[in-house]
Amino acid sequence: MPINPDLAGRVFEKTSPYLVGREKVREFARAVFSTSPLNFDVDAARAAGYSDVVAPPTFAVILQQLTLDQLLADPDAGIDFSRVVHGDQRFTQTRPIVAGDELTATLTIASVKTLGGNSMVTSESRIEDAAGAHVVTAISTLVVRGDE
Repeated sequence: MPINPDLAGRVFEKTSPYLVGREKVREFARAVFSTSPLNFDVDAARAAGYSDVVAPPTFAVILQQLTLDQLLADPDAGIDFSRVVHGDQRFTQTRPIVAGDELTATLTIASVKTLGGNSMVTSESRIEDAAGAHVVTAISTLVVRGDE
């Protein structure tokens, strides 16, 4: 099934608030083999000027996944998840995510392209804090393999 080219420019609903937990930050930091005390030790994080433990920069992928779930669940998108390969991932950060942040994310489909029978869907997930201030934008490209 081809990917709907009309997805380009579509903006999905903002996600429900996600409260960043201290233990979730520590779990994620261990998963990415971080050794920074800022990711584990509240006192170290506070001594560095943060209110709590600091999430590794790629922690934003958790919020991004909530937005991509919206895309993948949309029957109008025409995306067969069994044919998806992650093609690219980037983050643009205004400030680090810290435990205690309450974040929401909004997905925008930046482009839909077809190359060699495959489709490439590039999306941007703008992540904001409870005050509506930008924290991180997560940009990713999903490659949807064509029929064999």
